[in-house]
Amino acid sequence: MRGFWGLMRPELAAPDPMRILTVHNKYKFRGGEDECRESEDAILAARGHEFSQLAFDNEAIHRGNLMRTGLQTLWRQAAYNRVRERIVEWKPDIVDIHNFFPLASPAIHHAAYSLGIPVVQTLHNYRLLCPGGTFYRNGTICEDCTRRPIPWPGVLHGCYRESVLGSSAVAAMIVLHRLLRTWRRTVTTFIAVSEFERQKFGEQGFPASRIVVKPNFVLDPGPPGAGGDDFLFVGRLAVEKGIRTMLKALELVDPAVRLKIVGDGPLAAEVRAAAERNPRIRYVGRLPQRQVLDAMGTSRCVVFPSEWYETFGRVAAESFSKGTPVIASRIGAVAEIVDDGRTGFHYRTGDPQDLARAIDRAFVSGDGLAGMRTEARLEYERKYTAERNYQMIIEIYEKAIATRQGRRDAFAWTL
Repeated sequence: MRGFWGLMRPELAAPDPMRILTVHNKYKFRGGEDECRESEDAILAARGHEFSQLAFDNEAIHRGNLMRTGLQTLWRQAAYNRVRERIVEWKPDIVDIHNFFPLASPAIHHAAYSLGIPVVQTLHNYRLLCPGGTFYRNGTICEDCTRRPIPWPGVLHGCYRESVLGSSAVAAMIVLHRLLRTWRRTVTTFIAVSEFERQKFGEQGFPASRIVVKPNFVLDPGPPGAGGDDFLFVGRLAVEKGIRTMLKALELVDPAVRLKIVGDGPLAAEVRAAAERNPRIRYVGRLPQRQVLDAMGTSRCVVFPSEWYETFGRVAAESFSKGTPVIASRIGAVAEIVDDGRTGFHYRTGDPQDLARAIDRAFVSGDGLAGMRTEARLEYERKYTAERNYQMIIEIYEKAIATRQGRRDAFAWTL
């Protein structure tokens, strides 16, 4: 395998391993994107690839001026200079970007493009299409900003952190980089984490030929669990996660059904009150990841009642790694990941009665559920292991390098 600089100049041909520059804007509160980037970096480094990492940290926002941060969301020259200098100094084969918002800004894409380095951008959310980044507002799916030259509904409703000012900055970033054709010009390959997400970006004009699907992965937790009788919810306790629908469904199911809830969030008080009223609900708050996986392995099913367009659904992949089926709402990537009747059950999104029927169906299933446990683990082994992820990301890198070199050759031929 030869890296980008080797393709540019044979005398600089880089043998295996690749040289990879990763750029990531860390979140104030650690989330799935931070974990995804660190996990991918770890499996690549473990296989001998060379890394240089540039990190931007949202903690810095509180030490500066918020208005200035909003303006820098459009274009941060300091970030552009920092990335360009690192590329010139270190000569990476590829630049891999996970999150650039808000402190890095799309200026970093232009920095790599100005030096002819291929850029891979993972689409972890819908920020390039929706000021809120979620396609969700006031308890329901919202796509009001799509297909509009200016995403003004997101500004009007303060969809970014319930702030009109903040939403204005995000909307301005979206519009500016549409006009600059940033995503078409500078990004060699986009990575969508589900087919549903790929289709959404394709519908909004992103070049479909440059969007590839690579799901996130889960480190193998060891042998699958033996299962159990209790059901389990793991995740953020928020409206869009379907918590209220799930709590209503618990009032309609077989009286022998028990539910354990793991997580924290804005609806924690409601969940705690529900657990106090209903002895069949056990709320334990947050748990370390190892304990979460153990709980999945000893559960009958994991309930995934999300009511917004999840881009992936990591909880489902984690559940499969422990051989546990998933009861999932029929929406977005969640419905895509769970195969109804094979690795779990679907129900109508937001419908507590239909969710109750799915839970009862799983509760009374005998040998059929044992077969689902086998299928769930096989699904994990086929799609969501570290090894499978490694093979996919290397293929993506190699194609991006070859594609970028082909474009440079085509440009040189026209001179």
